[in-house]
Order: sequence, then C-alpha cells, then structure tokens
Amino acid sequence: MRLSEYTDYTLRVLMYCARHQERLVTINELADQHGLSKGHLMKVVNDLARQGLIETTRGRGGGLRLSKEPATIRIGDVVRASETDFRLVECFDASTNACTLTPDCRLKHLFDAALRGYFQALDSATLADLTSGPPATASVSGRPLARSKPAVTVSMPTSTRPLRQAKASAQR
Repeated sequence: MRLSEYTDYTLRVLMYCARHQERLVTINELADQHGLSKGHLMKVVNDLARQGLIETTRGRGGGLRLSKEPATIRIGDVVRASETDFRLVECFDASTNACTLTPDCRLKHLFDAALRGYFQALDSATLADLTSGPPATASVSGRPLARSKPAVTVSMPTSTRPLRQAKASAQR
C-alpha cells in the first residue's frame, strides 16, 4: 500500500506544527522547509482546519498551529481522513466486484487482515510519538513505535518482464 502525496503532505504539516508549537507556522515556511508547492499546502491546511486539527490566523503575522495536543491526534485517524481509497483488491467493493474467484477466494480475508493490522499500527501512534524526543525511541505514551524494531530489507524486482524474457530465452 502506498500513501498518496496528499497524505504525506498532511503528515508533514502536522509534524512540523507539532515541533513548533510555541509559535505560528507559515505556508511559506512549510513550502521552503519541505520543498512543496504552496498551492498544495493551502489545500492540506484548509482540510486540516476543517477537521479541527489546526487553527489558522489570516493576515500579517498570521499562520497556523495545532488546535489539539499532539498526544490526542492518532496517526491512523489522520490517514483515514486524508486517503480516499483503501480497497486493496477488487473484491473489497461489492458494487464493482467482477472477480470470478470471489465465492471461493481467501485472498480478500488475508488482505482484510493486513489492512486491519496496518491501521492497528497507525492507531497505536500519535503525533506526539512521532515528534517528541529523539527519533526511533519509545513513544511518549510508553508504547514502542513500530519503527523502533530492526528494519527488514526486502528486495523485489521492479519489473518481472526481464525475468520472463530471460526464462523464455533459456527455454529455447
């Protein structure tokens, strides 16, 4: 699963605001800091303000800041609010499902369990967990963050086409 750029920007804005709670943060500052478009950031900020996660002040000396404590903002809730589609496979949406394997397929259940696990991990972390203290340490709430575990490297080919061509050549 890959998060959209919109969700990435949303998390960046919230994390930056959490790191700078003592002052107002500007759109220009965010754009410069993260190398992002001001137009995209304006959309993100407007949505976050509508959700009640940040408050904005217009005009000279204006900016934005968190309207809630970082410890009360769950990352899973932020991702759910900013992503538009969590259908990992076609059969997640009964109205558009045309898969002929659906009656006997167990794949949907596997992906459903994986999605629940994904959100369970995201729901266990708050904005404070991601921005307080040194990186990759235990969270403020005392729960270890998933990223504090040793990383497992998985390498996968970017395309299976060269492998198929090589197999076909070897069989000739």
